[in-house]
Amino acid sequence: MCLICNRIDMIKLDTNPYFVKEMETGYVVIGDHQHFKGYTLFLSKKHVTELHHLPQDFRDKHLSEVAEVSKAVSVAFEADKMNIESLGNGDSHLHWHLFPRKDGDLGDYGHNGKGPVWWLPFEEMYADKKRVTGKELEELKDKLLEVL
Repeated sequence: MCLICNRIDMIKLDTNPYFVKEMETGYVVIGDHQHFKGYTLFLSKKHVTELHHLPQDFRDKHLSEVAEVSKAVSVAFEADKMNIESLGNGDSHLHWHLFPRKDGDLGDYGHNGKGPVWWLPFEEMYADKKRVTGKELEELKDKLLEVL
């Protein structure tokens, strides 16, 4: 089964602790791992692999909502820059990665601490110590929901 569909099913069953808000075309969730504080995902309600597979009206609304969520993430987490990506190589269900970036947040991995998030080693970005739960997770969700 599709990992994203599974996460959406958990939202519908009220068992996904990372769920923040339902939008018309997707679901806003806080990322499980928070190297970049405020890392958020927007999961499409339609199971398609590519943006161009969406019906035009839905696609237009979906892109508008991605922009709305991006702005909320930027404001809530005081981003210096937003990175917005839809990759889908691992989970081939349309979803967006929204990274609120801070100057120098890559440390030694970037050029003067700057560069794409993927320059950070996978093991560091997804280290167990970066997994967010409990009170910290609730605070991140509340902060974002306040702006959404």
